[in-house]
Amino acid sequence: MKINDSINFASKLNAKRVWNALKVYASFQISGLLNKPIQWGKPFNISIEPTTECNLGCPECPSGLKSFSRPTGKIDVAFFDKFLNESADNLIYLYFYFQGEPYLHPKFLEMVQKAKKRNIYTVTSTNAHFLTERKARETIESGLDRILVSVDGTTQEVYEQYRINGKLEKVKAGISNLVKAKAELKSKTPHIIMQFLVVKPNEHQIEEVKALGKQLGVDEVALKTAQIYDYENGSDLIPTIEEYSRYKKLDNGKFAIKNKMKNQCWKLWHSNVVTWDGQITPCCFDKDADYSMGNLNDNSLDEIWSNKKYDKFRTQILKDRKSIDICKNCSEGLKVFS
Repeated sequence: MKINDSINFASKLNAKRVWNALKVYASFQISGLLNKPIQWGKPFNISIEPTTECNLGCPECPSGLKSFSRPTGKIDVAFFDKFLNESADNLIYLYFYFQGEPYLHPKFLEMVQKAKKRNIYTVTSTNAHFLTERKARETIESGLDRILVSVDGTTQEVYEQYRINGKLEKVKAGISNLVKAKAELKSKTPHIIMQFLVVKPNEHQIEEVKALGKQLGVDEVALKTAQIYDYENGSDLIPTIEEYSRYKKLDNGKFAIKNKMKNQCWKLWHSNVVTWDGQITPCCFDKDADYSMGNLNDNSLDEIWSNKKYDKFRTQILKDRKSIDICKNCSEGLKVFS
């Protein structure tokens, strides 16, 4: 199954996109050697936010907690068209998710179709509560390349401890609808990943969720470590199985992130996030867009990507990354399980 997905991803590449990616990678490596930001090429991996709205109340999510300090809303399709026109030539990977539940945007799959026509690899992440038979079929027909479905428990009692207000049976039905529609339409896409966020309340169900994935017929089951906002003094969500935790317990009883936090960040050279209202933020850890590099309603993506503000931020990353608060809880470089 992963082979089909890899082949599909490779089909999105062309000479221009590969050349751009090579320039980006070379500039990242040279920046590390010179300890000075050199930026060649354009972002080829972008996350865009369809909406901040969500039907669930997950405890470590601004959408779930309704705790944003930035404006909330839904992306305008005309704005999305403008973004796509500016980025499509170099863009390889477009992730339709930042905060919120993408399927709550009524034009979500229409936007996926538009990206598909530009031969861009499209991905989304969902809690699957809205994957009715009709919506599942529309998802397949949209050409979406990959979908991550959050299933953080194999029983309702465990599932709802993190996915507050969620209904596990509805999620399982949504996955079944997706698998069925994919088979009926004889489609190789999307690559369906059942994602299990490992937290203390569900860590005992790891083997069970793998079995559930096989039962439902998904392409892959992936285990994801959980980000905890206030982790220093511990949390009821930090797994006891250290292998699946982003944090380690210190001798003094406090917790620290396992990431060694080097003064470098690949994301700052190849990707960014576009919020529903056009803010460009450097990565997905900036939930409130506190580090907005500019707004696409005011400037082009190219202008923002190479402006003084972005250059200053990359310089700070290379000099003293630990001084940037959104970096202090970064999991980049930590092991991914599947």
